[in-house]
Amino acid sequence: MKFFKPFFLFSFLFLVSSYAQNGIQDIIKPVNLIAGKTDSMLISDMFYSNNYSLKFKENKEVKVNYNKRTGKVYFKADMNFAGMTLIDFKLGGTTYSFPVRSRVQQKFKFFYKPEKKYNKLTLFGSFNGWDRGNLPMKDENGDGIFETEVALEPGRYEYKFWGDGEEIVDPNNPDKKPNGFGDFNSLFNVANPNVGKLFLHVDGKEISKSESEFSFIYENEPASPSLGGKDGNVIEQKNIIALLNNQRIDKKYIKIENDKIEFSFSKNHLKGKNLLRVAVNKNGRSTNIQSIVLFNGVPADNNNFTWNDGIIYSLMIDRFNDGDKSLNKPIVHDSLFEKANYMGGDFQGIINKINDGYFDSLGINTIWISPVYDNPNQAYKESPAPHRWFSGYHGYWPISSFDVEEKFGTIEKLKEIVSTAHKHKIKILLDFVANHVHENHPLVKQHPEWFGKLQLPDGRLNLRLWDEYRLTTWFEPYLPKFNFVGSEEVVDFQASNAVWWLKTTGADGFRQDAVKHMPNEFWRALNQKIKHEIELPMNVTIYQIGETFGSYELISSYVNNGQLSAQFNFNLYDTALPTFLDKKISFSVLDSELKKSFLVYGENNLMGNIMDSHDKNRFMAFADGDLELSQWSATEEGWNNPPKVDNPANYEKAKLYYAYMNTIPGLPVIYYGSEFGMTGASDPDNRRMMRFGNDLSKDERKMLEDVRAIVNIRKKHTALRYGDFLTLRTDENVYAYIRSDMNERILVVLNKNENSQQVKLQLPNFYKINSASDVISEEKIKVKKGKLEITVNGVGFRFFSLK
Repeated sequence: MKFFKPFFLFSFLFLVSSYAQNGIQDIIKPVNLIAGKTDSMLISDMFYSNNYSLKFKENKEVKVNYNKRTGKVYFKADMNFAGMTLIDFKLGGTTYSFPVRSRVQQKFKFFYKPEKKYNKLTLFGSFNGWDRGNLPMKDENGDGIFETEVALEPGRYEYKFWGDGEEIVDPNNPDKKPNGFGDFNSLFNVANPNVGKLFLHVDGKEISKSESEFSFIYENEPASPSLGGKDGNVIEQKNIIALLNNQRIDKKYIKIENDKIEFSFSKNHLKGKNLLRVAVNKNGRSTNIQSIVLFNGVPADNNNFTWNDGIIYSLMIDRFNDGDKSLNKPIVHDSLFEKANYMGGDFQGIINKINDGYFDSLGINTIWISPVYDNPNQAYKESPAPHRWFSGYHGYWPISSFDVEEKFGTIEKLKEIVSTAHKHKIKILLDFVANHVHENHPLVKQHPEWFGKLQLPDGRLNLRLWDEYRLTTWFEPYLPKFNFVGSEEVVDFQASNAVWWLKTTGADGFRQDAVKHMPNEFWRALNQKIKHEIELPMNVTIYQIGETFGSYELISSYVNNGQLSAQFNFNLYDTALPTFLDKKISFSVLDSELKKSFLVYGENNLMGNIMDSHDKNRFMAFADGDLELSQWSATEEGWNNPPKVDNPANYEKAKLYYAYMNTIPGLPVIYYGSEFGMTGASDPDNRRMMRFGNDLSKDERKMLEDVRAIVNIRKKHTALRYGDFLTLRTDENVYAYIRSDMNERILVVLNKNENSQQVKLQLPNFYKINSASDVISEEKIKVKKGKLEITVNGVGFRFFSLK
């Protein structure tokens, strides 16, 4: 790749490199807007700075107003503006920029003619986090038909009506599915508008001692003129959105040749870590954003760790491995059953498995361990019927903010977990419980004013009212809920306590419990403390991943530079699970949901992708037919008829899901035991004691072997961690896509049909692919004119390196 090299490239890149080191260090994420609608966010959620005395420059497509006193930035895209633009602002003498996407959203009306009178009638569903109150339905013209309007992205939605405490299935919509609670949810599908292909592709790189050059190819169908050319060169240069970190790349440093866009940088002035972001905006449509992570001018490889490289293993300390039997002291209680009691796992057991190389062989570089706090030595009765008794084996009932559970070990042993893991290049995430404590915690008596009240004004108990009283509800009467809304002291204490755990143990981040039950203000305060006391002085990046069940809007409200790094992508999981296990559901449904998540969190996000967890039924319980896909709760099955794997062939379904989970953007999260196909219903059955070695069956050992191969393929191939995502085919059987970065292209083909499939694929001709090499079997297949034909086994997958 050879083209012009302007003489003033040196000075431009010197400034960019200096700003990357000394200016705003956060990468400002794209802002998503609906045309004509005002939206706002705190400037501190956009980026961290000691000084927010900034001034926005005027933009003809998007109006921006900044209230310095409140720290809020207000955005409003023109009613007719669709596409992407860059917003500029000046801070400390430097101009920064960030992308803003605007879309004209489709609106849909929902109708319901009730047979009886309701005092209050609303619409609720997956599009609003099942909030029963924020979409009121009204009969404006008195014809007895109540209606409301909702703006929706393409995708598949579940919904119901809510009338005076009654859930109502839409009687005029025959499309419905069981909801796992003995009733049905109505279904509503929003199709993607057929506007043709639109994608910005990675083309290639040339790295020399003095320069780093990168190229991209713009694809737009239906056909349109090339970006370059004699007649449209100047205008079409403006179609390019290009940023190095948070600064525009001037068009003088960009060359366009037909549909190819080329960049050239002086390598000497790309020292350290930088991010190149490129997109194309044309005719009201914008492409994906290509994000190229650079280290000293070279695209990210396997020699530098960023959190995009994270592969997380989730374990419950008590249920993982017993390394010190002298600590085994289960709770004695006549109504406490074994699966709700301590089983003997401890810190030493984790250390032993790290030293044994268990995690290394599995390709794991991050371990999330369950809460380490000291918990009560008594059993407590659960509020929901049938009121079973539980111990605090799980760690979520803290009776101390600074002591560890003696049945797990000592604080020194916890530090040893971290130091041992670091020797194996494994990072440790602690599970931080900020929402509540146990009633035996000394803070309950020392500071009763720090806690909310259990009883509501209407006489009800504010117990497990997850959405109705999201920020104040209690989990159990013996778990007092902190009143973050009413006390700055609480916010400061819990934020300081989190920092104490990081400093004391040397851990690398947190899994944050019950995120949505605490206000955004707490997460901002915590993030500020971590920035001031750890990240900036130590030059490290602390990763925080949260747990929130709810709508995209709710979950994403906590994911930004001012709060959390990520959350678990439960919405994607809720679509993926039935897609893989229901023969009738097309992969196009999952593909649409995946693209929706890209829009919300970014194409190269850090969200956690799961197949099961300590709060979910295990995947194999569904795959082997012990549970219906609609069963959200299977507590009684777990107690009375716990699942077991009867058909070993169903392990292939789990391997297929692993192949998917480890090849999409985001961080794969492996729940302990799932690597060999452990089954289980709802809590506590999904928290069985871990098994190793000879305790595994032949089929379980085979699954473990295959999962190790899958995970290590992700760990080896940068395209699966940093690459873009190009869909080639989706139907009821096959899902095929390509992940490309500046280092390689990896083709992934998934087949959920029980029979083998002959899959014919058309690769982009401009990729100039000659052969496809199977990453596992090393079989090579010729590619002619972009055409590729392969065989994929029933309930199978294949990964190909494209050359």
